[in-house]
Order: sequence, then structure tokens, then C-alpha cells
Amino acid sequence: MEEHKKSEVVELKKLVEYQEGSVVSRTIINKKTGTITLFAFDKGQGLSEHTAPFDALVYILDGEAEIVISRKPYRLREGEMIIMPANHPHTLKAVERFKMLLTMIRD
Repeated sequence: MEEHKKSEVVELKKLVEYQEGSVVSRTIINKKTGTITLFAFDKGQGLSEHTAPFDALVYILDGEAEIVISRKPYRLREGEMIIMPANHPHTLKAVERFKMLLTMIRD
């Protein structure tokens, strides 16, 4: 998806829409130093276990997610955030459909 470059006030939740049975993503910023990406997960959808070489911050914009980091589950709801540390295995699953903002800073 194309990067959002205009200086304007936007409502993050409205920049990505739910799609039945899918995970939808939209990159807002993509630089060598890091990325900011919006995701919309339909209920039951998720990402299988993986690791990332950088810390990542997840902020829940809508709904409810289960995030497992190094086998420890966390339940997050709208307005909550968590940091997924670099090189720790993690998974994400939509308990209810949810939208999140993912910020990854490469260092």
C-alpha cells in the first residue's frame, strides 16, 4: 500500500477496513529507520509464530486481541499497548475483530 504522506488530521481507525476472513494492512510510514503499519484482523484471524530483529510496539485501536510473546499470553483491548521485544517469538490472534497500529524502529 502507498505511504500516507500528507500533513493532515486523520482518524487511524478509518484508514484500514475489516474484510471478512482476512488480515488487511496499510503502511503509513516506511523508512530505513522504521515502519508504521495499520492492521485490521477479522475475528479468528492472526499471524503465526515468528520473530523480528527489532522491538515492535503494538497499539490496539479497536476490538480485542491475544498476543503471545515467548509463550506468555496477553489480552489487549482498545487503547492498550504492548512492546514485543526483538528476537522473542510472538503470535497474534483476533479474539474479536481488531485494528492495531504497529510501530517498528530499526536500530
